[in-house]
Formats: sequence, structure tokens, C-alpha cells
Amino acid sequence: MDFEPNEEQRAIVEAVGALLEQHAGAERAIALSAKAEVDADLDAALAEAGFLDIALGDETGALEATLLIEAVGRAGGVVSIGASALVAPMLTGRLLPGPVALAAEGERGPVRFGAHARTLILDAGDEARVVRLEPGNAEPVKSNFGYPMGRIALAAAPGEALGAGSGAALRRWWRVALAAEAVGAMSGAMDVTVEYVKRRRQFGKAIGSFQGIQHRLAECAVLLEGSRWLTREAASQGAPPEAAATAAAHAGAAAGRVFNETHQFTGAMGFTREHDLHVWSMRLQALRLEAGGVAGHRRAITTARWTRTP
Repeated sequence: MDFEPNEEQRAIVEAVGALLEQHAGAERAIALSAKAEVDADLDAALAEAGFLDIALGDETGALEATLLIEAVGRAGGVVSIGASALVAPMLTGRLLPGPVALAAEGERGPVRFGAHARTLILDAGDEARVVRLEPGNAEPVKSNFGYPMGRIALAAAPGEALGAGSGAALRRWWRVALAAEAVGAMSGAMDVTVEYVKRRRQFGKAIGSFQGIQHRLAECAVLLEGSRWLTREAASQGAPPEAAATAAAHAGAAAGRVFNETHQFTGAMGFTREHDLHVWSMRLQALRLEAGGVAGHRRAITTARWTRTP
């Protein structure tokens, strides 16, 4: 794996960064969260610029889509970027009407973007199904997770079956997308925390100058970078079962540590609307619980390593 981005990858990161400066950020995310809305303008801007189908390009693919997901997550974008730009294209070979939600059959709890989704990709065990959603198929659910949530009713929609083995493929790409979104959210949480500890003063010094805080932030940075490169490796290799589960498990565990430390260093203000940290940190809690959570990802690692089945 080449750790240096090529010219096209650098151009993609720069272009999406410029777009996100106009269409994302903490203030925008907070305003959308207050209304429990998705960012339709950002979604449209990403589509118009050709970013949502980047995984299907002749010279781009899953790795470039992962770079996009990281960037959107770091900027606090309120769009179903992981499902729309990575999972759907890699599973079906086409874009699906968004927002796109992901859920497992029989799941009773609310799912991210469920109340606004136009498409649901459903994990039905051995196979995956694509279900087109209509108004009234989902009930909005109040949440502090930083994402609009909804409980989807699927009493009468068999959907499009994607064939034997597609369920395993869905789970692999779902894990890579989760890991990439967690990397973006951890990056955003670290950004605002580092800025805070530079400004916050105690005993006549910025608290960021204290060695104890520096060491703990450094440990978080190591966990974040490990998550980043495990995720990119899994994407670049086509989401092998063990690599995808390893990326998701590592990112989920790292998200828990980053959540705890960033809240500790900001005096728990990240739980309130007074501080921008909650835009990213509360998302980490949602991401680390999804698709079976860290324990589920770790079981998938064991299955892939010792039984060699998806």
C-alpha cells in the first residue's frame, strides 16, 4: 500500500475540502440538528460535483470514496455519506436515491437517517435487499447522537434481492464505511479539542502545555491514525472480511477513547450546545454501536480468521 496520495487523490481531497468550507461546519450541523434534518443542500452539491459516484469511476474507487467520507465526517456534514458514496455503489454497482439508510432485518431500534431515507439497504442474512421507501415508512426519533434518526416500518416491502452472498458483502462495506465515518468524526473532535487546550489556561499556562494532557492527546492521535490507515487499507483491498472487521473494531474502540478524553479536556462542555465538540463526539457514540458494535466486529474478525467464511 502506498502511503502517499497520488495526484488525483490530492486533487479530490482539495476539491471536496473547498466544497465543504461552503456547505458544512459546526454551526450548520447544530442548526440542522435542532430541526432533526439532513443537509439536502450539501447532498446536492456533492452530487453535482460528481463526488457521490466516485467509487464507480474509471480511475477512482473505494479508496477515493473513503477519503471523501473522512473529509465529510471531519467537516461535520449531515448526509448519509458512507451509505450513499461507498456501500451502495460497491454493493449494487450504481447510485441509489438518497439519503440511504442501512439496517439489519428485525432491527427494532432507530437507524441513522431512517426518517429521511429514500432507500434502505437491508441486511437479511445471506442476502441483502434494496428497499425503496415512501413517506410514512419511517417515524422520526429524537436523538442527541448528532444524526437525524428514524424507526423504519417494513411490513410490506420485500424490495430488490441482491442474491446469495450479498448480505456478507453488505456487512463488509458497511464496516469500512463506519470506520471511515468514525475517522472523520474523531478528526473533527480532536481538532476542536486541540484548539481548546491551546486557549484554556490554568496556573498561568495553557493546559495544552501540560505534559499529562499532551501524552493523552498523543495516544488519541495514534489510535486515530491507526484507524485511518486500517480503513484505507481495507477499502483499497476491496473490503476483505478480516480487514473490514479489523478496521471497524479498531475505529470503534478508538472512538470510545477519543470521546472520553476530548470530553475530559473540555470539562465535559462537549455534552452541551455551548461547545462545538458535541457535533463530532456524540456521533462517535452512534457509530461505535452500529452494525453489531465493537463486539460484533471483533466476532467477525475471529470468524474470518479461523473459519475463512465471510
